[in-house]
Amino acid sequence: MKKFFIPMLITLVVASCKTDPATVEEDSTATVTYQEPYRPQLHFSPPAKWMNDPNGMFFYEDEYHLFYQYYPDSTVWGPMHWGHAVSTDMIHWEHLPIALYPDSLGYIFSGSAVVDRNNTSGLGTADNPPIVAIFTHHDPVGEREKRIDFQYQSIAYSLDRGRTWTKYKGNPVVPNPGIRDFRDPKVSWHEASQSWIMILAAKDRVHLYRSPNLKDWTFASEFGAELGSHGGVWECPDLFPLGSEDDMSFQKWVMLVSINPGGPNGGSATQYFIGDFDGTTFTLDPAFAPRVQATPDGNQQAVWLDYGPDDYAGVTFSGVPPEDGRRLFMGWMSNWSYANMVPTAPWRSAMTLPRTLSLKQMPMGWIIRSRPVLEFEALRTGGFEVVRGPEQGEKEITPVIPHAPLPVEINLRAMASPTESVGRFGIKLSNDPGEHLSIGYDPQAMQYFIDRRESGPADFSDAFPKMLTAPRLSDDPAINLRMIIDVSSVELFADYGSSVMTALFFPSEPFNHVSLFAEGGELEWQRIDGRSLQSIW
Repeated sequence: MKKFFIPMLITLVVASCKTDPATVEEDSTATVTYQEPYRPQLHFSPPAKWMNDPNGMFFYEDEYHLFYQYYPDSTVWGPMHWGHAVSTDMIHWEHLPIALYPDSLGYIFSGSAVVDRNNTSGLGTADNPPIVAIFTHHDPVGEREKRIDFQYQSIAYSLDRGRTWTKYKGNPVVPNPGIRDFRDPKVSWHEASQSWIMILAAKDRVHLYRSPNLKDWTFASEFGAELGSHGGVWECPDLFPLGSEDDMSFQKWVMLVSINPGGPNGGSATQYFIGDFDGTTFTLDPAFAPRVQATPDGNQQAVWLDYGPDDYAGVTFSGVPPEDGRRLFMGWMSNWSYANMVPTAPWRSAMTLPRTLSLKQMPMGWIIRSRPVLEFEALRTGGFEVVRGPEQGEKEITPVIPHAPLPVEINLRAMASPTESVGRFGIKLSNDPGEHLSIGYDPQAMQYFIDRRESGPADFSDAFPKMLTAPRLSDDPAINLRMIIDVSSVELFADYGSSVMTALFFPSEPFNHVSLFAEGGELEWQRIDGRSLQSIW
């Protein structure tokens, strides 16, 4: 049955921020309409206040759970809580009350959640297994005192499908071993060794722990001290088996590690490693290491899950049924270089679209492909086709887009001859004041790009107005660009998700024109089509 969703009008009464009045001023009440300027219409965002990393994502009894780093008293980062929402399709979300609040052990930083189906923890029963959240307690007093042991890992559990939570009396379950940045536990069940595995960030590497019951943990190994990018602190790791999209019976182990700063386009980003895991140690497999560009900091080569600046701290859902078989991912759609300053109110930040991950063998080695989940296609409404694009210059296509212009999905396929005469081509969004955003491909540089240098006022951060690029990883003669454009963001899935970029934009007036452009000759447009998209709210 087709569902139609009407934008919500929510009236919230919230306390104004008193901690940093110079940074943000807020009224004591805020009316939330989900139609505010820059409010995403396709992506999850909180009704109001600050949000960052996705946490504790799991599937249980026909519901996807999303927890997230949340500060309910301001639109800038503050004492962290776990916000909570649920969905039956990862697209339309129901907001639930805050799940975890700060306590005497500290703020509630990032972590994960699992369904303890065999009640190994003893926190539930065989008939009602507990859902166990594993998170970092961050002690602000210890931090102010300049100690290095102010982060440690704790658990909480729920016996009512995640609606209410009880913190374990024996917290913390993993004390700090003397590492300042010791956080973001991601836990999963390892069937071969019949044990729970925890991977967590430990400054410039990851640590792995094992447990029979989610309460008693033993150090197993570490990884990454001299591998990957080290331009910043490692955060929010994940470890999981991933299948090849050409043969799902073939699997390798994948490790995700977010890093800030040090990303390919500045600031925050997520790198990955492909190898093997035996229940104790993760080993990089050189045969599956893509041959890609060096990191901006000059360290070892890094492979990036998303080359854009606005996909960070993403991890995958636990508990997805084997009959589904997908590895489902969601990230925070922002960047620590400017996240506290972007011009949105009464909320800050959104999540990326949920994505399906898969392995794919390419000429430069094995890579992870990312694509929007199939459930996203339910948002498609009026379709359109463009008979031909310009060989040179611009051609406005706004009139052919139903409900134009945004949000919209646009698909381009073109053949670009590798000669000096071929220039950049793609899609250009613009408004009447002349601000514009360009998304496309540069055959000479062999790079995809999102140019947001003239996309609107960016006086909130010098790091924001940039030409953003990603290398092309495919050798297909045809260039494929799939762009999902929301009110203030674009997600580019090029070559079927081989090269991915996510970027925010904030025009002074909404973009109301969509044009094709081509800067050089010998370009053959093979397909130009798209769909209008309905709001999730």
